[in-house]
Amino acid sequence: MTALSSGNCSFQYQLRQANRSLDGNCLLFLIILGKVLLNTLTLGMRRKNTCHNFMEYFCFSLAFIDFLLLVNISIIYYYRDFVLLGVRFTKYHICLFTQIISFTYGFLHYPVFLIACIDYYLNFSKTPKLALKCKKIFYFFTVILIWISVLAYVLRDPGIYQSLKAAQSVYSYQCPFYISIQSYWLSFSMVMILFMAFITSWSEVIALVQAVRMTSYMNETILYFPFSSHSSYTLSSKKALLPKFIICFLGTWLPFVLLQVIILLLKVQIPAYIEMNIPWLYFVNSFLIATVYWFNCHKLNLRDVALPADPFVNWKCCFIPLTIHNLEQIEKPISIIIC
Repeated sequence: MTALSSGNCSFQYQLRQANRSLDGNCLLFLIILGKVLLNTLTLGMRRKNTCHNFMEYFCFSLAFIDFLLLVNISIIYYYRDFVLLGVRFTKYHICLFTQIISFTYGFLHYPVFLIACIDYYLNFSKTPKLALKCKKIFYFFTVILIWISVLAYVLRDPGIYQSLKAAQSVYSYQCPFYISIQSYWLSFSMVMILFMAFITSWSEVIALVQAVRMTSYMNETILYFPFSSHSSYTLSSKKALLPKFIICFLGTWLPFVLLQVIILLLKVQIPAYIEMNIPWLYFVNSFLIATVYWFNCHKLNLRDVALPADPFVNWKCCFIPLTIHNLEQIEKPISIIIC
């Protein structure tokens, strides 16, 4: 057996560490690239006629930040070691930048959820409405303020600073990432609310699924929900609308709901830089819109109320009497809840 010198052993150890670091950086690049492509695909699939709201602006800002991270990782990965404006960048900065982004994304779930709730609530309130141009400017600066505030908190928090410093010493072996507890509890809460809503009206949901009809009205796909003219529920009652909203929501997001259930049951730990993505935000957005519609069902027929539009879920529900069997004979729906 041939004996290796200590110099050769040291060289082989460094080569294995470099290959391990290279594989990790390459995998990280591919993950961010896949996320950027997913963001682009999701933004391309959404409805283009949706009104301006806070969530739309935040989704575009998230797509921009992900693309910026991909560009930075690509440049550092290509040049390996270079100096820019007096600062030396190495492969370690790929891990550092992704860690900072992970912490920032992890702390954004609650603020984004809360601000989106306030935004949709104000759409239904009687407060004076801003002009469209002023609204765009307001959303733009609100999104920038949120990013700057959360990033400043991440960079100034002593605990996070110690985590980033500790990660520097173990970078040759692995690059640890932050797991957001905010996304876990937000996902858990939404799944539980959906579960309780389905249990409350499961019989009505099953009956409506069997009776619902889909047709086209004014070049848009709408759902016809048969109802009895002698029904004790009015069309604007919360109990009558709950199963219909469940059908509309699950008709689009059922695979995503099942994915959330699997993640929660298996306690899968997903890094925050992956978990904060545009499909997740649009899922939360649809849940918020359904909740706001349900709590404000008495305002859905008012023409002076600006209803928030959903980029993915079609909330246009129409109701016809059970005695009418031929939908083609109807020139327009008897009662359109959301138009």
